[in-house]
Amino acid sequence: MSIVYGCYGIIPARYDSSRFPGKPLADICGKPMFWHVWNRASKCPEMDKVVLATDSEIIMEAAEKVGVPAVMTRSDHTSGTDRVLEAARKLDLPADSVVVNIQGDEPCLEPAMISELVSPFAKDGVRVTTLASPIGAEEAQSPDRVKVALAKDGRALYFSRSPIPFSHQGDGDYLLHIGLYGFRMEALETFAGTDVSPLEKRERLEQLRLLENGIPIHVTITEHSCHGVDRPEDLDTAIKILEREKI
Repeated sequence: MSIVYGCYGIIPARYDSSRFPGKPLADICGKPMFWHVWNRASKCPEMDKVVLATDSEIIMEAAEKVGVPAVMTRSDHTSGTDRVLEAARKLDLPADSVVVNIQGDEPCLEPAMISELVSPFAKDGVRVTTLASPIGAEEAQSPDRVKVALAKDGRALYFSRSPIPFSHQGDGDYLLHIGLYGFRMEALETFAGTDVSPLEKRERLEQLRLLENGIPIHVTITEHSCHGVDRPEDLDTAIKILEREKI
């Protein structure tokens, strides 16, 4: 796998959350959750720098205590992508930089996943990348599990909360979308400058805005899985994984 240079990771960390207020500060093995995300992302060899982007003075102070570089952003962003863009602008990243939007609730993130995510940027013309992994038909029925259908060249044809592609036989594997994104800086600027699209609004999937505006998304299939923390009860799983790996 070719090393891609000029990569910067940004971790959006919003304090307010309807399901889990203060989630980035949740204690996992003696450190706040955002530290684990930053620590593991920083182990990816392609990353020149990984920073936290937050709207909270409390999180900023906590980041300073544990040595995590952080950028203060506005509190009125409607998505993590908008927060990532503000942070990237404050870092004054070049237009050809690769900006990786790293989910702040993935304390068990595998650094290799970021390497897989940015690998397509070794080719000319790639502007946006993401990841997917195979899942079975039963799991694919859940609208909380976003599916993606691919073209032969690995570009995304469509993302949906419905099982796609439809199977007349009722069997077959599906591809689960993993919400890590890599953007060329110019593509991130373009995305943020476009209005919410009809399909994005209908499915509540912001990546559809890219497809509707003719911006291709290159998808890498990964064998790694995510163990995101959506609710407080998910912390036990993350703690067990990190303890098993001895962090």
